[in-house]
Amino acid sequence: MSHIEVFSIKETSERAGLSEDTIRYYEKIGLLPRAERKANRHRVYRPEDIHTMKLITCLKKTGMSLEEMKPYLQMSMDSDLADFPEEREMLVNHRKKVEAQIASLQQVVDFIDEKLDKRSMYPDECSITEENQMSVFEKKNLFS
Repeated sequence: MSHIEVFSIKETSERAGLSEDTIRYYEKIGLLPRAERKANRHRVYRPEDIHTMKLITCLKKTGMSLEEMKPYLQMSMDSDLADFPEEREMLVNHRKKVEAQIASLQQVVDFIDEKLDKRSMYPDECSITEENQMSVFEKKNLFS
């Protein structure tokens, strides 16, 4: 009989880089499946659960909302995105959104550089266009 490696929530938390409360919350909202339980009702996790948690962390760093992540987490880890055209298109659109955020931030950097180069805060015309200007909410998500 083969031994299946399982981890406590504390061990999983350390390996996945998430707090125990975050893991419980992700289970509660359906982002992660409910953990298996030992006879004593303690949660146990498998290596693939930890991989999923690490994927959530990476997707979150891209600015993707927890709700937007759900379709990707329902795929198996070795799925081919070409077999999921809707999810692939969503990822392409997310990439475009991130590119727009980069362009917006570049305008901000250019404006700051211009002020530093001129050594003046004289109110020139603002080169930051409104269509590229990120909202406070978008900026907060970008750095979360």
